[in-house]
Amino acid sequence: MDSVSSQLPTTSRPAHGAQQLARHWGEALGAVLAGLLAMAVVAALGLWAAGAADLPGGFAGVVAAVVVMAAGGQIDLSGDAGALAGTNADLTAMPLTVTLVGALVTGICFLLPLRHHAVAGTRDLLARVGRTVVLWLAALACVSAVAQHDFPVSIGGGESQDTMSDLFGELLDAADPTVGFRTDIGATLGFGLLWILGVLLIALLVSRSPLPPRLVRYQEAVRPAAHSMLLLVLAYVVVGLVIGIVVATTRGHAAETWAVILLGLPNVSWLALGVGIGGSWEGTVDGPFGLPMPPILDAVLRTDTAGLSTVDLSSLTSYDSRAWWLLPVAAVLVLAVSFLAAVRSPARTRLWQHALRMGIAFGLTMLVIAPVTLVEARFGLSILGIGELESLGGQVVLRPHVWLTAGLALLWGLVAGFLGGLLASPVHRRGEVETRETATGKVDPRRR
Repeated sequence: MDSVSSQLPTTSRPAHGAQQLARHWGEALGAVLAGLLAMAVVAALGLWAAGAADLPGGFAGVVAAVVVMAAGGQIDLSGDAGALAGTNADLTAMPLTVTLVGALVTGICFLLPLRHHAVAGTRDLLARVGRTVVLWLAALACVSAVAQHDFPVSIGGGESQDTMSDLFGELLDAADPTVGFRTDIGATLGFGLLWILGVLLIALLVSRSPLPPRLVRYQEAVRPAAHSMLLLVLAYVVVGLVIGIVVATTRGHAAETWAVILLGLPNVSWLALGVGIGGSWEGTVDGPFGLPMPPILDAVLRTDTAGLSTVDLSSLTSYDSRAWWLLPVAAVLVLAVSFLAAVRSPARTRLWQHALRMGIAFGLTMLVIAPVTLVEARFGLSILGIGELESLGGQVVLRPHVWLTAGLALLWGLVAGFLGGLLASPVHRRGEVETRETATGKVDPRRR
């Protein structure tokens, strides 16, 4: 009996280890599937509001393509118009509402299993990250396989459509033009890897989740500033959401407004943040089509038909004086999150340290979010490879001045961090009770 009982722990360990491993893989799979499902739902609702549900048999493929783009993937557009005519198209954009929802859901689900741990081991944490990354890339590859379709392009309407079709078909031996999209698997998996690593890194930086002992000492310096930046970008999205709902309910065009909200709200909100601190974008809208965007932005981008228009506080205000509100809103929100970061920081943190941390955090934040607001879309139909039909071609371009905007964010963060630290100085903060106990040698009864 003794020999049998001595073997029981040995035989149960492999079974327990297998169960634990299966549970860990299940947790990673749950985080990945929850994130992708949330992205798919938001993308489908946004496309439905934009009228994409009426596309001939390609709605599922378009939803998958939007999810791929939201995860940083690349969609290649292609066209065909027969032997003597050709179509060309390209699209570079991130539907940041879908991106943001997917990042939040994935990050929260990744952190949930860690909430019961006091300290996370380095090996265990890396294993959790590795499992999530592997499953994310596998799932993204599956979504990419669905993200493909071809659509016919209508030429004119009514009698003009028949005339143009006869012209292409009989005189130029050209078929009705089509445009389609396919996923670039290699680029999608590469950018998808960066996306999921970035999401998990930010989740660990802003949360109270346990870190390996070697990293704990850096957490109190990094987390308050990182958390404040997350609050800042989410605050801008919430403000944009409130404005969008008001516009949708009071000014008509509700479907178009909801399409912007569900697909590109952070694209507009974070551009407003950059413009509010003095940053700028450049771009143009040329042709009969555009991307969902506020009318004021569309108007500014159409001002210079010969080149690129500048989108900044001055150009926006020239069309609508209310755009000046972007400056005080930015000042109030940046100062507010700087104050919160100072309150959450240890009391021993000096003003210059808090200012420096906020400056670096804000600069890095704009260095990340400004590039993802990039939009480049172009479609053209040419005959005999010469020129393009103006009625069937056009482009939308919106490029950020990344380094200018990030540099201004650094300066804003330094100033707001200093002022926020001053405002927080009379507020009770972490570390004050501990410091008083150390100085007096007595234990505060509130600490018992």
